[in-house]
Amino acid sequence: MDRPHVLTEVDGDVWRITLDRPETGNALTPALAAELGAAFAARPEQTRTVLLLANGPRFCVGGDVRSFADADDPGAFVGQLAHDWHEVIKAVLYCPVPVVAGVQGAVAGAGVGLIGACDIVICARTTKIRPAYRAIGFSPDGGTSWALARSLGAPRALDLMLSNGSLTAAEAHLTGLVARLVEDEELRDTAVAVARDIAQGPVRAMVRTRALVRRAATRTLEEQLDDEAQLIAESAADPEGREGVRAFVEKRAPDFRNAR
Repeated sequence: MDRPHVLTEVDGDVWRITLDRPETGNALTPALAAELGAAFAARPEQTRTVLLLANGPRFCVGGDVRSFADADDPGAFVGQLAHDWHEVIKAVLYCPVPVVAGVQGAVAGAGVGLIGACDIVICARTTKIRPAYRAIGFSPDGGTSWALARSLGAPRALDLMLSNGSLTAAEAHLTGLVARLVEDEELRDTAVAVARDIAQGPVRAMVRTRALVRRAATRTLEEQLDDEAQLIAESAADPEGREGVRAFVEKRAPDFRNAR
């Protein structure tokens, strides 16, 4: 029986999900897409952050191109894989708790869309990010065009994708595609520390914050202000908000974890 493509474990308040096909660069297959989607769906309710990692020297090299070549009907096969992968991307985007990713080595193709859907991406300094679709004659999927256009802007995103270019980790950090840049040997420890720190915070307020930030680019200021007013009122009424205010007044550290 084939071994799992994705590993999961509870690490305190953190639900850790690890891609585990290092021999293929964690290439995207139907099985990996199904298992990653199931891993997000199976998140234990008591966990307060998801940490996405990958075993091996490469985070995710995108689709398994050999499987494309072997398909009897490549259009149907790739289309179904893209559909399945997009369900995974939506599971990441709309996860009820924040999602932190630690990435290393190569991030290509659909892997770019995956990190673009995460809330905080910590990147090892030697990482290279390449859309790589042009090399096989494909247009992008997995939210890759959305993530790159959002972080780089349309002109630079098009230049990157149409010229089959790549980004260094430093360039990805400078443009905002990744949030933090660390030395390679520090990646896993840093990602774990960040995920644990996020898990101690007001996660429901953080999810509201995520929604505001993602919608800001497509809204007028007036629309954004209306949404901010609604969501801060929800936060103030939430047990997290009540605990935060009490802790401030009482001059103590808030205990968001037990705020119900």
